[in-house]
Parts: sequence; structure tokens; C-alpha cells
Amino acid sequence: MSDESPLIRSLRAAVTAAPEDVPLRLHFAELLLAEGRHDEAVAQAAVALQHAPGDEAVRGLMVRAMQLPTGGTQPPAFDWSAAEQEVAGVVGPRFAADPADAGDATEAPLTADGSGDPADASAWDIDAPGDVRLADVGGMQQVKDRLEAAFLAPMRNPELRKLYGKSLRGGLLLYGPPGCGKTFIARAVAGELGAGFMSVSLSDILDMYIGTSEKNVHDIFEAARRQAPCVVFLDELDALGAKRSRMHHSGLRNVVNQLLTELDGINAAQNEGVFVLAATNVPWDVDLALRRPGRLDRTLLVLPPDAPARESILRYHLRERPIESVDLGKIVKVTEDFSGADLAHLCESAAEYALLDSARSGTVRMIGTRDLLNAAKQIKPSSESWFASARNVAMFANDGGIYDDLVTYLKKKRKL
Repeated sequence: MSDESPLIRSLRAAVTAAPEDVPLRLHFAELLLAEGRHDEAVAQAAVALQHAPGDEAVRGLMVRAMQLPTGGTQPPAFDWSAAEQEVAGVVGPRFAADPADAGDATEAPLTADGSGDPADASAWDIDAPGDVRLADVGGMQQVKDRLEAAFLAPMRNPELRKLYGKSLRGGLLLYGPPGCGKTFIARAVAGELGAGFMSVSLSDILDMYIGTSEKNVHDIFEAARRQAPCVVFLDELDALGAKRSRMHHSGLRNVVNQLLTELDGINAAQNEGVFVLAATNVPWDVDLALRRPGRLDRTLLVLPPDAPARESILRYHLRERPIESVDLGKIVKVTEDFSGADLAHLCESAAEYALLDSARSGTVRMIGTRDLLNAAKQIKPSSESWFASARNVAMFANDGGIYDDLVTYLKKKRKL
């Protein structure tokens, strides 16, 4: 790197010192891209996607960095170990650094033990069946009832399913404001089914080589089939399955096409025991083909937690903190429309108030109701901006009644 400019060297050092600073890493990647260092720019974008999977600027940079040089030749293979050293846990397949060492198998994912033989083990991590159940989800009874009727009961009762001709074809799409527990619900479904759990996001799939991203999608579903029963959870589906009409990069369109192919196979005999759940904050940005019958054709609106759920969440986040005479009923009343993430932030802020007072006075005091009420006054529900956007969709884009649940909720809350 002796030929690097002083700016590149200083930015590289700054990114190393602050690995979670996404804007800084994005600026560094832009400079690398401007100098024609596509492979390094892709590596920086991949790390940034780990910290900010929904960042449009990062995703746009990844798309631009993945474009091949003029002439259509494939760029040299990139050694992903450098990116892995910058941030631990970069998810996805690893590749041979030298194509000459790997022959025709340079794009084959390594196994969990690094052997490179995909027949020995899956390169994709599948969590063992967890202990989380729907009973662990506080409140949200309507969500639980809908899950039971549309998804869980038919899967638990194969004889009744056969009697009533109930098909298991298709998957379930969870949508709603951010921070309301969609991922937790997906894990609870896996727990109810006694199934393994595989969470998949854009950074797990996207790759700089032509054809490898589609192969990653196929390999993910193959791993789920080998270890069935398994829940495949597609997180941030609007990134994985965005509308193809808006895409300018053929690689991303091919990823959606491959995903459609895998979803079409969910009812095949060899796919028995593979259950597909997906989550998104913006379902209106998801390719319509993904939501056709037989694919992700069931939708479930996951709203901010109701009163029983808010009380449960508050108890959870206060359980290991020093509290005294806290009236949770008062806190629940003033936190309507707060997401689970907002409630966690509220408890954190209340703890800060008590800690600061203790530091100033030299006497440790407990967290009280007043601390929580003061924190609640300072926090604006993060769901408000989401409902502002969703309102326009509910009014003008509810074709076929796909967002009827959302319309009903908005009318109930007098937001429509």
C-alpha cells in the first residue's frame, strides 16, 4: 500500500480506530471506488452493511462497487480475511484468495470447520431449536391468534391439515414499524415448531462475483432442507427482494429471481419441514411477485406493543436494575405507541438520571417512577414516522385489501 495517497492512509487508520462509524467507512469506500479499487470498496461496504443493514447509501455503494470494469472481465478474487479482521463476525461464505489454488471451485463456500468440502457440513449457521415460545411474547394476543390459525395449527396437526385440505404452500410476511419484535416473533415460531432457525440478510447473500449471490440463496435453502425442520427468516426483505423494476443492477434482479425459485419449491416433497418467514418495515417496496399465492402470501401486521406487552417489556429491562416503588401502571399509560426499542431506551434513560444523581450526591439511590416518567417525556415514539408513511399507502395503495389490517388500526387510532 506504499502508493496510497496520504488521505487514503489516514482514512484507513481512522476506520480501523472506529470500526462502527458507518459514515466514515462509507466515505472511505467512496474514495477507494473513485480510485478504481472495486474489491476494497466492496469489502468496506460489506462491513458497513453489518452495522447498518438498512442504509440506502451503503446498499447503493455496494451495487456500484460490484459493477464489473469495462470489457466485462471479472475482477481478481478478493481476500476477505482483511475485512474479517476489521470486524468480527462478518456473515457469509468465504472464498479462496487465489483462483489458481482452488481451480474451478473458487466460489465454493468453506465449511464451518474450514475444510472447503460442502458435503461435510453446512457453511451457513443454523441455530438449534431455542426455548423461546409465543408465551414469552408479552401481550399481542391478536398476533398470536393469527399465527396460530394461519401458520402454526396446520403445521402441528398434519392429519387435520389433510382432512381439511389445508396447504402449507407459501410463507409468512411480518411487517410493521421498526423495533416492535418481528425477529423475536420469528424465533418464537421456530421454538413452537421445535425447528432450527436461520436468519438471512442482504449482507449474507450479496457477493462481488457474477452468479455467486444467486448460488448463496440456493445454498441457504439447501442447508435448511438438510437440517429440517428449519425456519428460514428473511430479515429486511425490502433489501433482499426489492422491486425489480427499480433495480439497475442485473445481479440484484437475479437474486430476486432465485429467491422466487426457492419459494416456489416450498411445497415440494424434498422441502418438507422448511418454513419461510420474512420481515420488513416497508412491505410496499417488496417485489409483488414475492407476495403471490404459494410464496409469501400470508401477511401479519406487527404493531407497537399493547399495554400488557409494554408492562412485560418494562419488567424485563428493569429486572437487573436497582428500582424502588415503581408504578408500572403509570408508565404503561404514558408510553402508548412506544416500540419495544423505545421502551428499552426509556429504561436506559431512567437509569442514567438515577446514576447522575447518585454521582453528584455521593449517595446511591434507586430508580423510581419519577425517573421513568421524566424519561418518557423526552422520548418521541419512533413509530410515528412509520405511520405517517403507512397512512399514504393505506389510503392510496391498498389494492386487493392487502393492508386492511393497517387500515383498521389507523381508523381505530383516528390516524386515517
